[in-house]
Amino acid sequence: MLLLKRKIIASLFLGLLLLLTACGNTTTTTNEEGESISTKKVQTINGEIEIPVNPKRIVAEEYIATLIVLNVQPIGAPGLTLENYYLKDALKGVTSIGTYGKPSTEKIIGLKPDLIITGNGDNYEALSKIAPTVVIPYGKLKSAHEELTYFGQLLGKEQEAKDWLAQYDQKIADAKAQVDAIIPVDASFSIIEDAGKSWYVYGDNFGRGGQPVYQALGRKPPAKIADEIMEKQWAEISEEVLADYAGDYIILTSDERTVEDFKKDPIWGSLPAVKNDNLYVWPEERSWYYDPTAVLAQVEELTNWLTSKK
Repeated sequence: MLLLKRKIIASLFLGLLLLLTACGNTTTTTNEEGESISTKKVQTINGEIEIPVNPKRIVAEEYIATLIVLNVQPIGAPGLTLENYYLKDALKGVTSIGTYGKPSTEKIIGLKPDLIITGNGDNYEALSKIAPTVVIPYGKLKSAHEELTYFGQLLGKEQEAKDWLAQYDQKIADAKAQVDAIIPVDASFSIIEDAGKSWYVYGDNFGRGGQPVYQALGRKPPAKIADEIMEKQWAEISEEVLADYAGDYIILTSDERTVEDFKKDPIWGSLPAVKNDNLYVWPEERSWYYDPTAVLAQVEELTNWLTSKK
């Protein structure tokens, strides 16, 4: 069932790229300032829209890291995004448009964008009145390859996308080889978050380390819960069933507790991963992000930890 779903998703993604290509014929129009600009039509979830071939003033509510990778500097982004641990320096000078999901239309209008990119379809009607708006729903692009390839075609940066992905693949391959030389191939990994009074377990496309561990390094969750967690991508669990979701290695997001705190905890301290010092704890600011830049940095961080066990 899971394999069939992934094949369907891959087919839908391929179709999306084909639509971008098919609708990519350019035309020349004149903007409000009387300047001639080249435009192309692209197919989106909101139908066919016309966008600039070379947009100069992009407001991005999502996918900012991918724009940076493609050497496209947005002019506006949500305030929280500007605090991205992995992008702070690259986003200096970018204007805050307010809260993610509830951007300020006044601020966006003031920036005079020629293209708006968002993952939130709820804002499409309001945003599309300001500038051409492309909605790519959260989770639709499943990996760095899908994301870079899609935006490479959307923005006419195909070669930049290919070049960056080639370097990305090499770095990931090198990291995976290092980890595979140290960690048994059948060792299971769990991605968990400490949410205070509750616990969350994640799959391979929901941040917290899922992308670097499951996608990049090719590791697997415990077999007993693998289908469930990869299908749903997240689950809220109680400590009573924690042992069922705990793998041989645990990557845990927690802002309040340390490895030593978990070792002292009666329930956590009884888990094999904790007993064997196979628990890695990191804060939200480093684990939440799942863009290509973040994933690459996270792979390096986790690889350094795993290979230190030799």
